[in-house]
Amino acid sequence: MACPINEEELKKLKVFVDVCSANPVLLNLPQLSFFKAFIEKMGGRVPSDSSFSPPPPQPQPQPAAAEADSEPDSFSESEEKIESEPESDIDIDREGCVEPDTVNDTQKMGDVAKTPTEEEQDQASDIRAKANSAYSQQNFDEAISLYTDAIQLNPTNALFYAKRGQAFLKLSRPNACIKDCNRALELNCDSAAAYKFRGRANRLLGNWEDSAKDLRQACKIDFDEEADEWLREVTPNAKKIEVHRVKQERRKAEKELRERQERVKRAQKANEKAKAKASKQAKKEPSGMGGMGGMPFSNPEILEAFKDPEVSAAFQDIMTNPGNIMKYQNNPKVMKLVTLVGQSMGGMGGMGGMGGMGGMGGMPNFGGDATGGPKRSTDFQDDGLD
Repeated sequence: MACPINEEELKKLKVFVDVCSANPVLLNLPQLSFFKAFIEKMGGRVPSDSSFSPPPPQPQPQPAAAEADSEPDSFSESEEKIESEPESDIDIDREGCVEPDTVNDTQKMGDVAKTPTEEEQDQASDIRAKANSAYSQQNFDEAISLYTDAIQLNPTNALFYAKRGQAFLKLSRPNACIKDCNRALELNCDSAAAYKFRGRANRLLGNWEDSAKDLRQACKIDFDEEADEWLREVTPNAKKIEVHRVKQERRKAEKELRERQERVKRAQKANEKAKAKASKQAKKEPSGMGGMGGMPFSNPEILEAFKDPEVSAAFQDIMTNPGNIMKYQNNPKVMKLVTLVGQSMGGMGGMGGMGGMGGMGGMPNFGGDATGGPKRSTDFQDDGLD
């Protein structure tokens, strides 16, 4: 049965079917309702707008590398995957944290090299009592000023710095507190108050690990319920950060190990290539020269002569049977090479592996002169004939 549709119309129909196959939701358009009805009449089903999801894109084939050297490293694909994986966000509760404060020169630290007199120590203690009273009345600026006066009189008392740091905390100045607590710990490394207040200051700055470390040390030196409460507050965040840091360090170590192993593999591959290249080059150069046992020659004329296939073949023939030299007496190129080889081997007590040529120390002429001509006698001999 002949097709009632011409070829041009069939092409258009094929394009239409291809479009509908790629996106069958189009068949829900009112203009295409006739075609949808046809499909459903034939037992087919047209997906609705909400139920259809386009097929996933097919991976494109990657072009093969032309040479082995252009192939990616064995670990590059997995390494790229690891590097592209987003790091998991750490769920940190930063409630209660404050903006860092600026520490300036108004925070007088005193001269620790000063040796206070007993009178100055007593005056400093009296001022400290007034500072404590101001602190208890929440007059923190006044307390800081009084503690500063006490520090100027007795700058070697660690507790003065720690207490002033506590007052700075009340004014949300954690960096100033940390500076005072650092000085207190320089003067007394076992100051529980300094560890406690520095730990609290680090908590306000969001330095969770440092905070936990300081508060833990404060409770170890002199247990304090408030310090213990602060420690329990910062411990969850500190542990999250510690776990994350350990994970990152492990990943870094694994990456460095892979890179080190890959460098070793590349070095081994380069060495193998260098050896193969050297072996290939050695085969191209005239090394054995017949039965001469690989005897090297540094004379460039000899090496140049061996590049001539005719000369090289003739020399091989001579070394196979030294008597064959007579065949080449009229070939100046061959005889020149024989002479040069003999000269280069002179004084070596023979050429050993040349088999039958014996002690060629200086290359005998084998009945000819150095140029290959017949040897001429200079003496007259009377053969007795007229």
